[in-house]
Amino acid sequence: MIENIFNSIPSFWPEIAMALTFVIAMIVEFTTGRKGSASTGMATGLFVLAGFVITMVLLPFQGSDPRLLFGSMYTIDPFAQFFKYLILATGIVIIVFSMQSEELRRQETVGEFYCFIAATTFGLLLMTGASNLLMIYLAIELVSISSYILAGFSKKLHRSGEAAMKYVIFGGAASAIMLFGMSLLFGLSGSLSIYEIQAGLASGAFAHDGDAIWAWLIAVIMVLAGFGYKISAVPFHFWTPDVYEGAPITVTAFLAVASKAAGFAIMIRFFYVMFFDSLVDVGKWVSLPHVEWNMLLALLSVLTMTLGNLVAVWQDNLKRMLAYSSIAHAGYILMGAVVMTDLGIAAMLLYFLIYFFMNLGAFYVVMVVADRTGSEHIDDYRGLGKRAPLLAVGLSIFLVSLTGLPPFAGFIGKWMLFSAVIEAEYIWLAIIGVINSAISLYYYARVFRNMYLREPVNGDSSPITLSPLVIVTTILFIVPNILFGLYFGPLVAFAQHSVKIFMP
Repeated sequence: MIENIFNSIPSFWPEIAMALTFVIAMIVEFTTGRKGSASTGMATGLFVLAGFVITMVLLPFQGSDPRLLFGSMYTIDPFAQFFKYLILATGIVIIVFSMQSEELRRQETVGEFYCFIAATTFGLLLMTGASNLLMIYLAIELVSISSYILAGFSKKLHRSGEAAMKYVIFGGAASAIMLFGMSLLFGLSGSLSIYEIQAGLASGAFAHDGDAIWAWLIAVIMVLAGFGYKISAVPFHFWTPDVYEGAPITVTAFLAVASKAAGFAIMIRFFYVMFFDSLVDVGKWVSLPHVEWNMLLALLSVLTMTLGNLVAVWQDNLKRMLAYSSIAHAGYILMGAVVMTDLGIAAMLLYFLIYFFMNLGAFYVVMVVADRTGSEHIDDYRGLGKRAPLLAVGLSIFLVSLTGLPPFAGFIGKWMLFSAVIEAEYIWLAIIGVINSAISLYYYARVFRNMYLREPVNGDSSPITLSPLVIVTTILFIVPNILFGLYFGPLVAFAQHSVKIFMP
Protein backbone atom coordinates (compact mmCIF):
# COMPACT_ATOMS: atom_id res chain seq x y z
CA MET A 1 0.00 0.00 0.00
CA ILE A 2 2.77 2.45 0.97
CA GLU A 3 4.68 1.61 -2.20
CA ASN A 4 1.56 2.18 -4.28
CA ILE A 5 1.03 5.60 -2.72
CA PHE A 6 4.60 6.72 -3.40
CA ASN A 7 4.42 5.44 -6.97
CA SER A 8 1.21 7.41 -7.53
CA ILE A 9 2.45 10.77 -6.22
CA PRO A 10 4.50 11.75 -9.34
CA SER A 11 1.31 11.50 -11.42
CA PHE A 12 -0.63 13.56 -8.87
CA TRP A 13 1.46 16.75 -8.96
CA PRO A 14 -1.15 19.01 -10.63
CA GLU A 15 -3.67 18.25 -7.89
CA ILE A 16 -0.97 18.70 -5.24
CA ALA A 17 -0.03 22.08 -6.74
CA MET A 18 -3.64 23.27 -6.55
CA ALA A 19 -3.97 22.05 -2.94
CA LEU A 20 -0.76 23.88 -1.99
CA THR A 21 -2.05 27.02 -3.70
CA PHE A 22 -5.13 26.99 -1.48
CA VAL A 23 -3.24 26.22 1.75
CA ILE A 24 -0.49 28.81 1.23
CA ALA A 25 -2.95 31.50 0.11
CA MET A 26 -5.13 30.89 3.16
CA ILE A 27 -2.13 31.04 5.53
CA VAL A 28 -1.08 34.34 3.99
CA GLU A 29 -4.60 35.71 4.43
CA PHE A 30 -4.74 34.72 8.09
CA THR A 31 -1.29 36.11 8.87
CA THR A 32 -1.86 39.46 7.11
CA GLY A 33 -5.19 40.00 8.82
CA ARG A 34 -8.63 39.01 7.62
CA LYS A 35 -9.56 42.64 6.90
CA GLY A 36 -6.66 43.44 4.67
CA SER A 37 -6.40 46.26 2.18
CA ALA A 38 -7.50 46.06 -1.42
CA SER A 39 -3.85 45.64 -2.44
CA THR A 40 -3.54 42.62 -0.13
CA GLY A 41 -6.58 41.00 -1.73
CA MET A 42 -5.16 41.71 -5.19
CA ALA A 43 -1.84 40.13 -4.17
CA THR A 44 -3.67 37.01 -2.98
CA GLY A 45 -5.57 36.91 -6.25
CA LEU A 46 -2.35 37.14 -8.25
CA PHE A 47 -0.80 34.37 -6.16
CA VAL A 48 -3.80 32.10 -6.72
CA LEU A 49 -3.74 32.96 -10.42
CA ALA A 50 -0.09 31.92 -10.54
CA GLY A 51 -1.04 28.66 -8.82
CA PHE A 52 -3.62 27.98 -11.52
CA VAL A 53 -1.07 28.63 -14.25
CA ILE A 54 1.51 26.35 -12.59
CA THR A 55 -1.10 23.60 -12.24
CA MET A 56 -1.96 23.87 -15.92
CA VAL A 57 1.74 23.76 -16.85
CA LEU A 58 2.16 20.59 -14.77
CA LEU A 59 -0.89 18.91 -16.31
CA PRO A 60 0.81 17.68 -19.54
CA PHE A 61 3.53 16.01 -17.44
CA GLN A 62 0.82 13.98 -15.72
CA GLY A 63 0.43 12.14 -19.00
CA SER A 64 -2.76 10.82 -20.53
CA ASP A 65 -1.91 7.12 -20.54
CA PRO A 66 -4.90 5.47 -18.80
CA ARG A 67 -3.96 4.16 -15.35
CA LEU A 68 -5.14 3.98 -11.75
CA LEU A 69 -3.57 5.85 -8.83
CA PHE A 70 -3.68 5.06 -5.11
CA GLY A 71 -5.08 1.59 -5.72
CA SER A 72 -8.30 2.26 -7.59
CA MET A 73 -9.19 5.57 -5.92
CA TYR A 74 -8.24 7.89 -8.77
CA THR A 75 -8.03 7.53 -12.54
CA ILE A 76 -5.78 9.23 -15.06
CA ASP A 77 -7.01 9.16 -18.66
CA PRO A 78 -7.64 11.57 -21.60
CA PHE A 79 -11.23 12.01 -20.46
CA ALA A 80 -10.21 13.34 -17.04
CA GLN A 81 -7.44 15.46 -18.54
CA PHE A 82 -9.92 17.16 -20.88
CA PHE A 83 -12.07 18.33 -17.98
CA LYS A 84 -9.02 19.39 -15.95
CA TYR A 85 -7.94 21.73 -18.72
CA LEU A 86 -11.47 23.09 -18.97
CA ILE A 87 -11.81 23.61 -15.20
CA LEU A 88 -8.40 25.28 -14.85
CA ALA A 89 -9.07 27.56 -17.83
CA THR A 90 -12.40 28.54 -16.27
CA GLY A 91 -10.70 29.23 -12.94
CA ILE A 92 -8.12 31.49 -14.58
CA VAL A 93 -10.84 33.43 -16.41
CA ILE A 94 -12.94 33.78 -13.25
CA ILE A 95 -10.00 35.19 -11.29
CA VAL A 96 -9.36 37.74 -14.06
CA PHE A 97 -13.07 38.64 -14.05
CA SER A 98 -13.08 38.94 -10.25
CA MET A 99 -10.18 41.37 -10.28
CA GLN A 100 -12.31 43.65 -12.47
CA SER A 101 -15.53 43.24 -10.46
CA GLU A 102 -16.69 46.24 -8.44
CA GLU A 103 -18.98 43.94 -6.48
CA LEU A 104 -15.99 42.03 -5.09
CA ARG A 105 -13.72 45.02 -4.64
CA ARG A 106 -16.17 46.34 -2.04
CA GLN A 107 -15.70 43.20 0.09
CA GLU A 108 -13.42 43.54 3.10
CA THR A 109 -12.03 40.02 2.81
CA VAL A 110 -11.71 39.66 -0.95
CA GLY A 111 -8.47 37.71 -0.53
CA GLU A 112 -10.40 34.84 1.01
CA PHE A 113 -12.56 34.74 -2.10
CA TYR A 114 -9.58 33.71 -4.20
CA CYS A 115 -8.61 31.11 -1.60
CA PHE A 116 -11.98 29.40 -1.86
CA ILE A 117 -11.87 29.52 -5.65
CA ALA A 118 -8.66 27.48 -5.34
CA ALA A 119 -10.26 25.08 -2.83
CA THR A 120 -13.28 24.56 -5.06
CA THR A 121 -11.05 23.96 -8.07
CA PHE A 122 -9.04 21.36 -6.18
CA GLY A 123 -12.27 19.49 -5.46
CA LEU A 124 -13.37 19.81 -9.09
CA LEU A 125 -10.08 18.31 -10.27
CA LEU A 126 -10.61 15.36 -7.94
CA MET A 127 -14.14 14.88 -9.27
CA THR A 128 -12.88 14.40 -12.83
CA GLY A 129 -10.88 11.28 -11.94
CA ALA A 130 -12.59 9.87 -8.83
CA SER A 131 -13.19 6.13 -9.36
CA ASN A 132 -14.10 5.04 -5.85
CA LEU A 133 -17.49 5.71 -4.25
CA LEU A 134 -15.87 7.20 -1.15
CA MET A 135 -13.56 9.37 -3.25
CA ILE A 136 -16.52 10.54 -5.33
CA TYR A 137 -18.41 11.60 -2.21
CA LEU A 138 -15.44 13.39 -0.62
CA ALA A 139 -14.65 15.29 -3.83
CA ILE A 140 -18.25 16.44 -4.22
CA GLU A 141 -18.41 17.53 -0.58
CA LEU A 142 -15.17 19.52 -0.88
CA VAL A 143 -16.62 21.36 -3.86
CA SER A 144 -19.99 21.87 -2.17
CA ILE A 145 -18.66 23.30 1.10
CA SER A 146 -16.38 25.76 -0.71
CA SER A 147 -19.23 26.70 -3.07
CA TYR A 148 -21.56 27.44 -0.14
CA ILE A 149 -19.07 30.02 1.13
CA LEU A 150 -18.58 31.56 -2.30
CA ALA A 151 -22.34 31.81 -2.91
CA GLY A 152 -22.81 33.82 0.29
CA PHE A 153 -19.63 35.85 -0.02
CA SER A 154 -21.42 39.20 -0.39
CA LYS A 155 -22.31 39.28 3.29
CA LYS A 156 -23.97 42.71 3.18
CA LEU A 157 -26.53 41.61 0.59
CA HIS A 158 -29.63 39.85 1.91
CA ARG A 159 -30.08 37.88 -1.31
CA SER A 160 -26.53 36.51 -1.05
CA GLY A 161 -27.12 35.07 2.42
CA GLU A 162 -30.44 33.65 1.26
CA ALA A 163 -28.73 32.04 -1.73
CA ALA A 164 -26.09 30.42 0.47
CA MET A 165 -28.70 29.08 2.90
CA LYS A 166 -30.78 27.53 0.11
CA TYR A 167 -27.63 26.11 -1.42
CA VAL A 168 -26.67 24.47 1.89
CA ILE A 169 -30.13 23.00 2.45
CA PHE A 170 -30.52 21.54 -1.04
CA GLY A 171 -26.89 20.45 -1.15
CA GLY A 172 -27.13 18.68 2.19
CA ALA A 173 -30.30 16.86 1.18
CA ALA A 174 -28.81 15.78 -2.18
CA SER A 175 -25.60 14.60 -0.51
CA ALA A 176 -27.52 12.56 2.07
CA ILE A 177 -29.59 10.84 -0.62
CA MET A 178 -26.49 10.17 -2.71
CA LEU A 179 -24.57 8.75 0.24
CA PHE A 180 -27.42 6.39 1.09
CA GLY A 181 -27.49 5.23 -2.54
CA MET A 182 -23.76 4.58 -2.40
CA SER A 183 -24.20 2.52 0.75
CA LEU A 184 -26.75 0.38 -1.13
CA LEU A 185 -24.31 -0.09 -3.99
CA PHE A 186 -21.63 -1.18 -1.53
CA GLY A 187 -24.04 -3.58 0.11
CA LEU A 188 -25.01 -5.09 -3.25
CA SER A 189 -21.49 -5.41 -4.64
CA GLY A 190 -19.21 -5.59 -1.60
CA SER A 191 -16.83 -3.03 -3.14
CA LEU A 192 -16.35 0.73 -3.34
CA SER A 193 -14.35 0.65 -6.58
CA ILE A 194 -16.49 1.34 -9.65
CA TYR A 195 -14.20 -0.94 -11.68
CA GLU A 196 -14.71 -3.89 -9.33
CA ILE A 197 -18.46 -3.26 -9.30
CA GLN A 198 -18.48 -3.23 -13.11
CA ALA A 199 -16.58 -6.51 -13.23
CA GLY A 200 -19.19 -8.12 -10.97
CA LEU A 201 -22.02 -6.87 -13.14
CA ALA A 202 -20.30 -7.97 -16.35
CA SER A 203 -19.96 -11.49 -14.96
CA GLY A 204 -23.75 -11.76 -15.02
CA ALA A 205 -24.16 -12.37 -11.31
CA PHE A 206 -27.34 -10.26 -11.17
CA ALA A 207 -28.66 -10.83 -14.70
CA HIS A 208 -31.54 -13.10 -13.65
CA ASP A 209 -32.23 -11.73 -10.17
CA GLY A 210 -35.22 -9.41 -10.48
CA ASP A 211 -35.03 -8.17 -6.88
CA ALA A 212 -31.35 -7.34 -7.23
CA ILE A 213 -31.95 -5.40 -10.44
CA TRP A 214 -34.63 -3.32 -8.71
CA ALA A 215 -32.23 -2.68 -5.84
CA TRP A 216 -29.58 -1.53 -8.33
CA LEU A 217 -32.08 0.78 -9.99
CA ILE A 218 -33.14 2.39 -6.70
CA ALA A 219 -29.51 2.82 -5.59
CA VAL A 220 -28.47 4.43 -8.88
CA ILE A 221 -31.41 6.84 -8.86
CA MET A 222 -30.38 7.95 -5.36
CA VAL A 223 -26.78 8.49 -6.48
CA LEU A 224 -28.11 10.31 -9.53
CA ALA A 225 -29.74 12.81 -7.16
CA GLY A 226 -26.26 13.90 -6.07
CA PHE A 227 -25.01 14.19 -9.62
CA GLY A 228 -28.19 15.92 -10.75
CA TYR A 229 -27.71 18.51 -8.01
CA LYS A 230 -24.21 19.31 -9.35
CA ILE A 231 -25.32 19.66 -12.99
CA SER A 232 -28.62 21.43 -12.16
CA ALA A 233 -30.77 18.73 -13.74
CA VAL A 234 -34.52 18.57 -13.11
CA PRO A 235 -35.84 17.77 -10.49
CA PHE A 236 -32.64 18.58 -8.55
CA HIS A 237 -32.40 22.13 -9.91
CA PHE A 238 -34.35 24.10 -7.31
CA TRP A 239 -31.28 25.74 -5.81
CA THR A 240 -29.94 27.04 -9.13
CA PRO A 241 -32.03 30.19 -9.86
CA ASP A 242 -31.77 31.62 -6.35
CA VAL A 243 -28.07 30.84 -5.98
CA TYR A 244 -27.21 32.18 -9.44
CA GLU A 245 -29.12 35.39 -8.72
CA GLY A 246 -27.83 35.91 -5.19
CA ALA A 247 -24.18 34.93 -5.58
CA PRO A 248 -21.57 37.35 -6.96
CA ILE A 249 -21.66 37.27 -10.77
CA THR A 250 -18.21 35.72 -11.05
CA VAL A 251 -19.25 32.92 -8.70
CA THR A 252 -22.36 32.35 -10.78
CA ALA A 253 -20.23 32.04 -13.93
CA PHE A 254 -17.84 29.65 -12.15
CA LEU A 255 -20.68 27.39 -11.02
CA ALA A 256 -22.34 27.52 -14.43
CA VAL A 257 -19.23 26.27 -16.27
CA ALA A 258 -16.61 24.62 -14.05
CA SER A 259 -18.92 23.02 -11.47
CA LYS A 260 -21.30 21.80 -14.17
CA ALA A 261 -18.40 20.36 -16.20
CA ALA A 262 -17.04 18.42 -13.22
CA GLY A 263 -20.55 17.17 -12.40
CA PHE A 264 -20.94 15.78 -15.90
CA ALA A 265 -17.43 14.28 -15.80
CA ILE A 266 -18.12 12.32 -12.63
CA MET A 267 -21.59 11.27 -13.77
CA ILE A 268 -20.35 9.99 -17.14
CA ARG A 269 -17.51 8.06 -15.52
CA PHE A 270 -19.87 6.59 -12.93
CA PHE A 271 -22.44 5.43 -15.50
CA TYR A 272 -20.20 4.40 -18.35
CA VAL A 273 -17.64 2.54 -16.23
CA MET A 274 -19.97 0.91 -13.75
CA PHE A 275 -23.06 0.07 -15.77
CA PHE A 276 -21.88 -0.29 -19.37
CA ASP A 277 -19.64 -2.67 -21.27
CA SER A 278 -17.75 -1.21 -24.25
CA LEU A 279 -15.98 -4.48 -25.06
CA VAL A 280 -18.99 -5.93 -26.85
CA ASP A 281 -18.98 -3.51 -29.77
CA VAL A 282 -16.33 -0.89 -30.54
CA GLY A 283 -17.70 2.63 -30.08
CA LYS A 284 -20.94 1.42 -28.49
CA TRP A 285 -21.80 0.67 -24.88
CA VAL A 286 -24.02 -2.15 -23.68
CA SER A 287 -26.10 -1.64 -20.53
CA LEU A 288 -25.53 -3.68 -17.38
CA PRO A 289 -27.28 -5.31 -15.59
CA HIS A 290 -29.88 -5.22 -18.38
CA VAL A 291 -31.54 -2.02 -17.20
CA GLU A 292 -32.46 0.66 -19.76
CA TRP A 293 -30.36 3.41 -18.23
CA ASN A 294 -30.55 5.34 -21.51
CA MET A 295 -34.29 5.85 -21.14
CA LEU A 296 -33.79 7.19 -17.62
CA LEU A 297 -31.21 9.67 -18.92
CA ALA A 298 -33.47 10.59 -21.87
CA LEU A 299 -36.33 11.42 -19.49
CA LEU A 300 -33.96 13.51 -17.37
CA SER A 301 -32.72 15.32 -20.49
CA VAL A 302 -36.21 16.18 -21.77
CA LEU A 303 -37.47 17.40 -18.39
CA THR A 304 -34.35 19.50 -17.81
CA MET A 305 -34.23 21.30 -21.15
CA THR A 306 -38.00 21.84 -21.29
CA LEU A 307 -38.48 23.21 -17.79
CA GLY A 308 -35.35 25.36 -18.02
CA ASN A 309 -36.46 27.03 -21.24
CA LEU A 310 -40.13 27.45 -20.33
CA VAL A 311 -39.46 29.08 -16.96
CA ALA A 312 -36.71 31.30 -18.44
CA VAL A 313 -39.37 32.98 -20.59
CA TRP A 314 -40.86 34.67 -17.48
CA GLN A 315 -37.64 35.97 -15.95
CA ASP A 316 -36.88 39.70 -15.72
CA ASN A 317 -33.48 39.41 -14.00
CA LEU A 318 -30.78 38.56 -16.55
CA LYS A 319 -28.75 36.47 -14.10
CA ARG A 320 -31.85 34.47 -13.22
CA MET A 321 -32.69 34.06 -16.89
CA LEU A 322 -29.17 32.75 -17.55
CA ALA A 323 -29.64 30.39 -14.60
CA TYR A 324 -32.63 28.75 -16.23
CA SER A 325 -30.79 28.83 -19.55
CA SER A 326 -27.96 26.95 -17.83
CA ILE A 327 -30.47 24.34 -16.63
CA ALA A 328 -31.71 23.96 -20.21
CA HIS A 329 -28.16 23.51 -21.50
CA ALA A 330 -27.63 20.72 -18.98
CA GLY A 331 -30.56 19.02 -20.69
CA TYR A 332 -28.96 19.47 -24.11
CA ILE A 333 -25.66 18.03 -22.90
CA LEU A 334 -27.46 15.03 -21.37
CA MET A 335 -28.62 14.13 -24.88
CA GLY A 336 -25.08 12.99 -25.62
CA ALA A 337 -25.13 10.57 -22.69
CA VAL A 338 -28.42 9.02 -23.81
CA VAL A 339 -27.08 7.53 -27.06
CA MET A 340 -24.41 5.43 -25.30
CA THR A 341 -21.78 5.82 -28.02
CA ASP A 342 -18.33 7.38 -28.24
CA LEU A 343 -19.81 9.86 -30.72
CA GLY A 344 -22.31 10.99 -28.10
CA ILE A 345 -19.59 11.55 -25.49
CA ALA A 346 -17.43 13.41 -28.02
CA ALA A 347 -20.40 15.67 -28.80
CA MET A 348 -20.80 16.41 -25.08
CA LEU A 349 -17.13 17.33 -24.75
CA LEU A 350 -17.23 19.56 -27.82
CA TYR A 351 -20.31 21.31 -26.45
CA PHE A 352 -18.48 22.03 -23.19
CA LEU A 353 -15.59 23.63 -25.07
CA ILE A 354 -17.97 25.94 -26.90
CA TYR A 355 -20.12 26.51 -23.80
CA PHE A 356 -16.99 27.82 -22.08
CA PHE A 357 -16.69 30.73 -24.52
CA MET A 358 -20.34 31.65 -25.00
CA ASN A 359 -21.50 31.36 -21.38
CA LEU A 360 -18.51 33.05 -19.73
CA GLY A 361 -18.75 35.81 -22.34
CA ALA A 362 -22.41 36.40 -21.50
CA PHE A 363 -21.74 36.54 -17.76
CA TYR A 364 -18.83 38.92 -18.30
CA VAL A 365 -21.05 41.42 -20.12
CA VAL A 366 -23.65 41.09 -17.34
CA MET A 367 -20.92 41.81 -14.77
CA VAL A 368 -19.66 44.89 -16.60
CA VAL A 369 -23.16 46.31 -17.11
CA ALA A 370 -24.06 45.63 -13.46
CA ASP A 371 -20.91 47.44 -12.31
CA ARG A 372 -21.77 50.46 -14.48
CA THR A 373 -25.54 50.62 -13.89
CA GLY A 374 -25.98 48.84 -10.55
CA SER A 375 -28.71 46.60 -11.99
CA GLU A 376 -29.16 43.16 -13.56
CA HIS A 377 -32.77 43.77 -14.63
CA ILE A 378 -33.49 43.24 -18.33
CA ASP A 379 -35.28 46.62 -18.56
CA ASP A 380 -32.03 48.36 -17.62
CA TYR A 381 -30.48 47.01 -20.82
CA ARG A 382 -32.66 49.39 -22.82
CA GLY A 383 -30.59 51.52 -25.14
CA LEU A 384 -27.40 49.55 -24.46
CA GLY A 385 -26.80 49.33 -28.21
CA LYS A 386 -26.23 53.10 -28.25
CA ARG A 387 -24.61 53.52 -24.84
CA ALA A 388 -22.11 50.63 -25.15
CA PRO A 389 -22.14 49.18 -28.70
CA LEU A 390 -19.34 46.69 -28.04
CA LEU A 391 -21.09 45.19 -25.00
CA ALA A 392 -24.39 45.01 -26.87
CA VAL A 393 -22.82 43.31 -29.89
CA GLY A 394 -20.89 40.94 -27.66
CA LEU A 395 -23.96 39.96 -25.62
CA SER A 396 -25.95 39.48 -28.83
CA ILE A 397 -23.31 37.12 -30.23
CA PHE A 398 -23.12 35.16 -26.99
CA LEU A 399 -26.89 34.75 -26.73
CA VAL A 400 -27.30 33.78 -30.40
CA SER A 401 -24.49 31.26 -29.92
CA LEU A 402 -26.26 29.88 -26.84
CA THR A 403 -29.38 29.52 -28.98
CA GLY A 404 -27.42 27.43 -31.46
CA LEU A 405 -27.80 29.50 -34.62
CA PRO A 406 -25.17 29.76 -37.38
CA PRO A 407 -22.60 31.08 -38.04
CA PHE A 408 -21.56 31.04 -34.38
CA ALA A 409 -19.88 28.26 -32.42
CA GLY A 410 -23.00 27.25 -30.49
CA PHE A 411 -24.49 25.95 -33.75
CA ILE A 412 -21.61 23.48 -34.14
CA GLY A 413 -22.08 22.23 -30.58
CA LYS A 414 -25.79 21.56 -31.01
CA TRP A 415 -25.29 20.18 -34.52
CA MET A 416 -22.88 17.56 -33.13
CA LEU A 417 -25.27 16.66 -30.31
CA PHE A 418 -28.28 16.36 -32.58
CA SER A 419 -26.24 14.35 -35.13
CA ALA A 420 -25.24 11.84 -32.45
CA VAL A 421 -28.85 11.55 -31.26
CA ILE A 422 -30.24 11.10 -34.78
CA GLU A 423 -27.57 8.52 -35.68
CA ALA A 424 -28.64 6.53 -32.62
CA GLU A 425 -32.25 6.74 -33.91
CA TYR A 426 -33.55 8.94 -31.09
CA ILE A 427 -35.36 11.17 -33.57
CA TRP A 428 -37.98 12.22 -31.03
CA LEU A 429 -35.29 13.47 -28.65
CA ALA A 430 -33.68 15.55 -31.39
CA ILE A 431 -37.06 17.10 -32.26
CA ILE A 432 -37.63 18.07 -28.62
CA GLY A 433 -34.14 19.61 -28.56
CA VAL A 434 -34.87 21.71 -31.65
CA ILE A 435 -38.19 22.91 -30.20
CA ASN A 436 -36.47 23.93 -26.99
CA SER A 437 -33.81 25.83 -28.93
CA ALA A 438 -36.61 27.80 -30.62
CA ILE A 439 -38.09 28.62 -27.21
CA SER A 440 -34.71 29.88 -25.99
CA LEU A 441 -34.51 32.26 -28.96
CA TYR A 442 -37.77 33.86 -27.78
CA TYR A 443 -36.53 34.90 -24.35
CA TYR A 444 -33.11 35.92 -25.68
CA ALA A 445 -34.94 38.14 -28.21
CA ARG A 446 -36.32 40.16 -25.27
CA VAL A 447 -32.77 41.23 -24.49
CA PHE A 448 -32.08 42.13 -28.14
CA ARG A 449 -35.26 44.23 -28.25
CA ASN A 450 -34.30 46.16 -25.15
CA MET A 451 -30.75 46.80 -26.30
CA TYR A 452 -31.56 48.01 -29.82
CA LEU A 453 -35.24 48.98 -30.09
CA ARG A 454 -36.05 50.69 -26.80
CA GLU A 455 -34.87 53.86 -25.12
CA PRO A 456 -33.52 53.81 -21.54
CA VAL A 457 -36.21 53.87 -18.83
CA ASN A 458 -34.81 56.95 -17.06
CA GLY A 459 -33.86 58.70 -20.31
CA ASP A 460 -30.11 58.41 -19.57
CA SER A 461 -28.50 57.95 -23.00
CA SER A 462 -24.98 58.88 -21.92
CA PRO A 463 -22.27 56.53 -23.24
CA ILE A 464 -20.93 53.89 -20.85
CA THR A 465 -17.17 54.28 -20.52
CA LEU A 466 -15.22 51.06 -20.93
CA SER A 467 -11.63 50.55 -19.88
CA PRO A 468 -9.12 49.07 -22.37
CA LEU A 469 -9.09 45.86 -20.29
CA VAL A 470 -12.87 45.47 -20.62
CA ILE A 471 -12.69 46.08 -24.36
CA VAL A 472 -9.90 43.53 -24.85
CA THR A 473 -11.60 40.91 -22.65
CA THR A 474 -14.91 41.27 -24.48
CA ILE A 475 -13.23 40.93 -27.87
CA LEU A 476 -11.29 37.87 -26.66
CA PHE A 477 -14.62 36.11 -26.03
CA ILE A 478 -16.31 37.37 -29.19
CA VAL A 479 -13.59 36.07 -31.51
CA PRO A 480 -13.78 32.35 -30.52
CA ASN A 481 -17.57 32.36 -30.88
CA ILE A 482 -17.16 33.51 -34.47
CA LEU A 483 -13.96 31.63 -35.32
CA PHE A 484 -15.05 28.21 -34.04
CA GLY A 485 -18.36 28.58 -35.83
CA LEU A 486 -16.43 28.63 -39.09
CA TYR A 487 -13.33 26.57 -38.27
CA PHE A 488 -14.06 23.93 -35.67
CA GLY A 489 -11.80 21.06 -36.75
CA PRO A 490 -9.27 21.36 -33.85
CA LEU A 491 -12.06 21.39 -31.25
CA VAL A 492 -13.66 18.27 -32.77
CA ALA A 493 -10.30 16.49 -32.86
CA PHE A 494 -9.58 17.38 -29.24
CA ALA A 495 -13.01 16.17 -28.13
CA GLN A 496 -12.71 12.89 -30.05
CA HIS A 497 -9.26 12.24 -28.57
CA SER A 498 -10.61 12.84 -25.05
CA VAL A 499 -13.38 10.23 -25.29
CA LYS A 500 -11.04 7.51 -24.02
CA ILE A 501 -12.37 6.50 -20.60
CA PHE A 502 -10.14 4.06 -18.73
CA MET A 503 -11.52 0.53 -18.55
CA PRO A 504 -9.33 -2.15 -16.87
